[in-house]
Amino acid sequence: MPKRNSAVITRPEMEIGRYHWMYRSSRPHRYHHVPALRGNISPLGIQGCFECCIKCLGGVPYASLVATILCFSGVALFCGCGHVALTGTVSILEQHFSTTASDHALLSEVIQLMQYVIYGIASFFFLYGIILLAEGFYTTSAVKELHGEFKTTACGRCISGMFVFLTYVLGVAWLGVFGFSAVPVFMFYNIWSTCEVIKSFQTNVTVPGDQICVDIRQYGIIPWNAVPGKACGPILENICNTNEFYMSYHLFIVACAGAGATVIALIHFLMILSSNWAYLKDASKMQAYQDIKAKEEQELQDIQSRSKEQLNSYT
Repeated sequence: MPKRNSAVITRPEMEIGRYHWMYRSSRPHRYHHVPALRGNISPLGIQGCFECCIKCLGGVPYASLVATILCFSGVALFCGCGHVALTGTVSILEQHFSTTASDHALLSEVIQLMQYVIYGIASFFFLYGIILLAEGFYTTSAVKELHGEFKTTACGRCISGMFVFLTYVLGVAWLGVFGFSAVPVFMFYNIWSTCEVIKSFQTNVTVPGDQICVDIRQYGIIPWNAVPGKACGPILENICNTNEFYMSYHLFIVACAGAGATVIALIHFLMILSSNWAYLKDASKMQAYQDIKAKEEQELQDIQSRSKEQLNSYT
C-alpha cells in the first residue's frame, strides 16, 4: 500500500495561508497615514455633536409631547377664560338681574368655590402632564437605544397600568366638565339671540320690543323672588351691548373649547399609555426569554468546558 503523507500543517502556517487568501498577495502589509476626518465623526468612530443631537431627537416621544402641549393648552384656556367669565357673570347678575345681595349670595359662594377649584385643576394637570411626559420618555423604545438594555419590573408595569386607569377616569370626568361648560354658552347664546330679535323688530310697529324678555330665574341660578329677575326690550338690548356681556360670552366659548381640547388630549394620552403598557408587557416577556436563553447557554458552555477537561485528562 502507498504510504500516506504524514506532514502536519502547523497553526502559523494556517494563519499565513489565510492571510494570503484574503489579501491575494505575499507582500507585507504597509501602514499608511490616515488623515483626520473633517466632520462630526472621528477616525475612532466616536460620534460627533450632530450625530448625538440626531440620536437625542430620535429618543423624544413626540406623541406624548403633542398630547402634553394639547393638554396644557386646553387646561390653560379652560381655567383662565373660565375664571374671568365667572367674574363677569356675577357682575352682570348683580347689576341687572338681582339687585339684592341676599338673593344671589348662594350663587356668589358657588362661583367663588368654582374659581378655587379652577386653581386646583390647573396645578394638578400641570404636574400630571409632566409626569405623563416623563413616563413617555422612559417607556419609549428610543430610550432603549440611547441607554442600552433596560429591565422592566413588576412595579414599573403596575405604575403604567395605574396611569392608564387614572387617565381613563380623568377623561370621563372631563367629558362631564365639557358638557357643564356648554351650559353657560347656551344661556348667553339665548340672551344674545333675543337681543338680535329685538333689533330686528325695531322697524316693525306691530310688535313692540318691550314684550320680548329674558328671565334668568327660569334657569335656576337665582331664586324666583329675585328682583327684577328679568330684562325686557331696550334694557335687555343695553345689557347685550355692554363689554362685560360681550367678554363673558366669548370667554365661555373659549373655555368650552379648552375643555374639549383637554378631553382630546386625555384620549390621546390614554392611547399612548395603553401602547406603552403593552410594550412593557412584551419587554418583560422578552426579558424572561433572554434570561432563560442566557442561562441555557451558560449551562451548555459549562458542559462543554467540563467535557474538554475530561478529554484532556484522558489524553
